[in-house]
Amino acid sequence: MSDPADLSNLRDIVMPPEVALWPPAPGWWILLAGAVAMAVIFAGMIIARYRRNAYRRAALAALDNAEPGDISTILKRAALAAWPRTEVASLTGTDWLAFLDRTARTNVFTQGAGRDLEAMAFGGAGDKQAVLTAARSWVRRHRC
Repeated sequence: MSDPADLSNLRDIVMPPEVALWPPAPGWWILLAGAVAMAVIFAGMIIARYRRNAYRRAALAALDNAEPGDISTILKRAALAAWPRTEVASLTGTDWLAFLDRTARTNVFTQGAGRDLEAMAFGGAGDKQAVLTAARSWVRRHRC
């Protein structure tokens, strides 16, 4: 039986052991680190946006309890939070209404229901609900 070609010398094929699931290969660690980094960056962006829009939430809350004469003041405070003081503080009358329209890409303050804002700021009559709707829309939609 010293013949190497003898069939009695055959043995079963030995299968290698299964690949372990843990610890993962280095590529998986790199992928995990990238996913964690992206999640941290995304969370940071969400937090930053939330903080940047704090003035919007404050303005909307103030508009909920606003008297007709206070609406323009609330909008002015919100605008001062978003734009430089030199650009906003001196605006009054039609210039103020045009600014509101330009920044919200609308014409509701110069040609629509928001025209009453100027009169209401000085105790005049106007449709408070329409002006409040226009003001809320501006606070939500304006772009800096």
